[in-house]
Amino acid sequence: MERAIEVMRESVDEPRDDGKPQPKVGAVLYKPDGKIDTACRGELRDGDHAEFTLMERKNRHNKLDGSILLTTLEPCAQGARSTTKMSCAERIVVTRIKEVWIGIEDPDPKIDRKGIKWLQDHGVEVHMFDPDLQETIRQQNKGFIDGALERAAAAKKETPTEVVLSELEKPIAPAHIQDLSTEALEQYRKLAKIEEAVGSNEFNRRLLQQGLLKEQDGDFIPTGFGLLLFGKEPRMLMPQAGLLATIHYPDDTEETRNFEMAAVLIPAQVESWLRDKLPSVIDRERMQRREVPPLPFAMVREAVINALIHRNYDIREAKCQLVVTPNTIIVKSPGPPLKPISLEQLQSFRAPTLSRNPRMHYVFVRMGLAEERGLGMKSLKQGAEQAGLPLPKYVFEDPYLVLTLYRNAEGVTEELTPEILKKLNEDEKATWQFLVSRESITSPEVMKHFGFDEKKAQRILRKLMDEKLIQRIGKGPATRYEVIRQ
Repeated sequence: MERAIEVMRESVDEPRDDGKPQPKVGAVLYKPDGKIDTACRGELRDGDHAEFTLMERKNRHNKLDGSILLTTLEPCAQGARSTTKMSCAERIVVTRIKEVWIGIEDPDPKIDRKGIKWLQDHGVEVHMFDPDLQETIRQQNKGFIDGALERAAAAKKETPTEVVLSELEKPIAPAHIQDLSTEALEQYRKLAKIEEAVGSNEFNRRLLQQGLLKEQDGDFIPTGFGLLLFGKEPRMLMPQAGLLATIHYPDDTEETRNFEMAAVLIPAQVESWLRDKLPSVIDRERMQRREVPPLPFAMVREAVINALIHRNYDIREAKCQLVVTPNTIIVKSPGPPLKPISLEQLQSFRAPTLSRNPRMHYVFVRMGLAEERGLGMKSLKQGAEQAGLPLPKYVFEDPYLVLTLYRNAEGVTEELTPEILKKLNEDEKATWQFLVSRESITSPEVMKHFGFDEKKAQRILRKLMDEKLIQRIGKGPATRYEVIRQ
């Protein structure tokens, strides 16, 4: 991966009259015999893709079975850029390369993730570069990424071989452009700093280019993603749209709210609804009335937006859900982690960035409601650390990817089974609550925080290991203890 980035920096820009920034791309071919070939964009001929140079120019007559390809930018797929030339993703499949590591998705929302899906659909195992290396690639390609996102690419006619990430890329019958909310579109125009007036031909053309409208017989028809993002009542045609919210109060009463408006309006509506209610979720079961400390609302907003953007909308029977309790805020998003991202990577906050629904993600990014890339892992983790709260937890409960945000340390203790709770004394429970607020910890850090002597700290850590709550990492002075997140 690091070698691919080194080669990427050697990319040669092709002469262009329009002056548009071009991507820097590096590729590495790791062969079964241990030999390595490399190529960068434009290395042998202006504009040639790095993968094309590597496979077609340098290894055209070589068998590449069993080789591993690493490339800093997602390979293009059939139908994404040209219908007359073989795409890089197709070449990879033809050469029988079965494992590919990709730095970042192509940032163009018309292309984003289609090369990855083509490879996966044809039996290629796909991995993503480590998050820190992804950030390096983005920094080196900032001009190209900004330009690609701004252009949003001209709409292309679909062909039978075009890669389709979702049926929601197609127009939704019997929807019409008048079914879109003027309020939602105005909000988009304002926050994205778009000059064209809502309803103008230029504005509609922009939505057409972003794949949110399709032109049929002279009329503009919203696609599924267009209706989800901006529809007045998207659930009339798409029952899986929206967000269902429930607050469970300590006195066993509930309050519910269905957010069924355009997706771009939901985050602000949720925030407005919860702002005055979160402090009211009070624990009255204890002898002393105690208000639950507030969770940074930025974390709640990030979790809700991620659920809306990254859910699997092909699961029509399930909806995004928000559940608030005195100790937790739980956000459920239909669908497992998007391959090649694993649940384990999410649980360790080291997941590479990848978007399930790039067209939706692009709009939220332009509005400043989402990060440029990824699942917001860094901000969720940092928010909990800064507030001194337990780190968020991801689990998959079919069909939902469930994210739990903790409003206090007691929340993680209450999740323990009654059998384990009976075995833990107060010091052990307190140490457990302290551990779950960090990725890992050392014995001296436990001693310093609680004032324990070394013998007591070691005894408590051994007890937590015996109960399979934590695991030891490393040996000697480098020993650390890590929570087993299940």
